[in-house]
Amino acid sequence: MLTINSVWLLFWAFGFITEGNQTIKENPSPIIFIYDASGSMWGQLQGKTKMEIASEVLSETVETLPENQQFGLVAYGHRVKEDCRDVEFLLEMENADKSRFKTALQAIKPLGMTPLAYAASLVLDQLKESQQKATVILVTDGIESCDGDICKVVQDAKAAGVDFRLHIVGFGLKADETGQLICAAEAGEGQYHDAGDGDMLRAVLTTTTSSTVDEPAGNFSVFAVKNGVPIDAYVKAYDVIAKRQPISVRTYRDTAFFYLPPSTYNFEVQPLEGSDVAMLTIPGVQSFEDKMTHKEISFDSGKIGITTTNNGANWDCIVKVYDQNSKVAASIRSYQEPKEIDLNPGIYKITIQALAMNGIHTYTEIDAVSIPAGELVPVSFDFQTGTAFIDAIGNGKSIDSMVTIKEINTDKNVAGGRTYNKGKEFLLNPGNYQVKVVPMGDFKDRKAQVFNMEVKQNNKISKSVEF
Repeated sequence: MLTINSVWLLFWAFGFITEGNQTIKENPSPIIFIYDASGSMWGQLQGKTKMEIASEVLSETVETLPENQQFGLVAYGHRVKEDCRDVEFLLEMENADKSRFKTALQAIKPLGMTPLAYAASLVLDQLKESQQKATVILVTDGIESCDGDICKVVQDAKAAGVDFRLHIVGFGLKADETGQLICAAEAGEGQYHDAGDGDMLRAVLTTTTSSTVDEPAGNFSVFAVKNGVPIDAYVKAYDVIAKRQPISVRTYRDTAFFYLPPSTYNFEVQPLEGSDVAMLTIPGVQSFEDKMTHKEISFDSGKIGITTTNNGANWDCIVKVYDQNSKVAASIRSYQEPKEIDLNPGIYKITIQALAMNGIHTYTEIDAVSIPAGELVPVSFDFQTGTAFIDAIGNGKSIDSMVTIKEINTDKNVAGGRTYNKGKEFLLNPGNYQVKVVPMGDFKDRKAQVFNMEVKQNNKISKSVEF
């Protein structure tokens, strides 16, 4: 039997311990934050300077880190206005004091240039000299202003064997300013993230501090498009086998990489732009340990080609399509001809209610219909009926009567109506029925008659009762 101590030892043996509800890795590699303190950080967003927002969010992020996580702080552009060598190591990467980090941030006053390449080179040189691996997170609101090439710096460091992962956060950058930063993040086996405000910065820093150099490298990439144009989307992967916590990534209108332990996943993909685009679900996505897998996610509409028939002939039906939140995504009437329904890609339930027929098989549900983007998925269902003609006879001619038909196996009333001196025809599912005929008019004092009948597919039967 496992004791508390033996369970703790198992966690220790595999490099993990638990703290509250959080499982943390024993001796995680340091995180080094490179902080933009250039003059542009005085710019405003939502009534606050970018400096205030970044300082606040970075402090909050560090507070959420495990107690055994070490984290350093490097700032640039905060001491001399036009100095491309103004980079300072404010906290060593062995630091684990959260209050020191907050105090150091609050003391920074933005002033100077944006020497991205030089700042990155100093940090990576330190890692090379110490032979320490680390996660580097660069937060910048501007592009290189000192003629450096951060992408080449990162590529050279990787070629020299420095063990690190680099994430870059563009805080309020324009789309045409991100090329070199994306290149550097990819070279550093990390990701580039856009953050347009404090909330986005908070979410991005949560992601980057979780995707550390201690985690396996990405083995899965995703790319989201609509009508051929890349869109920003949030992808959440649910492991349908191991049932682990969902793993998420954001595409930022580009290819995004993340690590999915080998398994089968259902993806939920939420677009972050375009109110006319709904969330879609992609089932059965597989990941593998030994190879990179790519998934392009298209928000182009797909189609259901619906065909409803009765004994093989087109039939009038009410068709409803429900999304995974049980909301009606589409509702049509077929009017005895095939129909096409445009839908966002996803998984749907389809219900079909046949009209003008009776019985216990006039309705069907078709679950888990997957609609890929840009494809037509055929869906068909054939109902079955036979015809029963019921007539009431009095003094040798048809009389008015009330007919009630009950399905025998279920004891359910399925049809009824008046014969109006001419008999009445009923379209019924194949099966065994009990029929009750109650005379009306001049014969209303006569006793009702009850009989059983069998209806067969595509056959017609006639039944007359004498009063």
